[in-house]
Amino acid sequence: MGIRSEAVLSNGVKIPRVGLGVYKMEDGEEVKQAVQSAVDLGYRHIDTASFYGNEAGVGEGIKACAVPRDELFITTKVWNDEQGYEETLEAFNRSLDKLGVETLDLYLIHWPVPGKFKDTWKALEKLYHEGRVRAIGVCNFMEHHLDELMKGAEVTPMVNQVEFHPALYQEALADYCYQKGIQLEAWAPLARGRYFDAAILKQLAENYQKTPAQVILRWHLQHDVVVIPKSSNPDRQKENFDVFDFDLKSDEMLRIDELHSGDRIGKHPDEFDYDA
Repeated sequence: MGIRSEAVLSNGVKIPRVGLGVYKMEDGEEVKQAVQSAVDLGYRHIDTASFYGNEAGVGEGIKACAVPRDELFITTKVWNDEQGYEETLEAFNRSLDKLGVETLDLYLIHWPVPGKFKDTWKALEKLYHEGRVRAIGVCNFMEHHLDELMKGAEVTPMVNQVEFHPALYQEALADYCYQKGIQLEAWAPLARGRYFDAAILKQLAENYQKTPAQVILRWHLQHDVVVIPKSSNPDRQKENFDVFDFDLKSDEMLRIDELHSGDRIGKHPDEFDYDA
């Protein structure tokens, strides 16, 4: 229970450890209501992307909630067909317009598009230096992508958002990121519910009077991983946020680590179809 509700990025910016993911939520009322209910429950971190097509609805939800903008942590991402230096600057402005905000808290490169992500990063550095975004980072970057990026970079990414859950415990990548001062963040932290029936998760859920989902999210937090579970259901949002009042023991953490099988929900970054 010693885990604080916020992590501190390498530049001192605080990021809430549990955020709301909005992938596949419909633009308009669904995502607007999801943002409002999450904020009402205590969430202060909302994660979207231009690719999701729901930035406008997220913006409506932000406006409609009773919390000042400066208390919210808003993330969006530049999609693959928007990458390149000038293209990224334009994409950033489009995202800000849709979200209805003047600045972003975190802007991420969605995937490491070969031949483009270094120019894209230069654009993110410009936006960061201009104060238009408080922190910049990447998604789905493996160690070799980060090595290549940092060869010519002025700023080290503050965040790397990757697929991460007990069946895909990317220990080597996590160690690499922490050595470089890069905060790891998990998308699909619950692996879309695929592993809730694992015996160890059911046993620990019973022991702690929690759900398997809460045990998995707590496992992430104790590995110092920021999580953005997706749900538009207020009851599920409440459940996903209620993970700060228990501690998994070290041997329990190891038993969850052992669920690693390499099974992915999404594509491996080296096998992604960047031409699609």
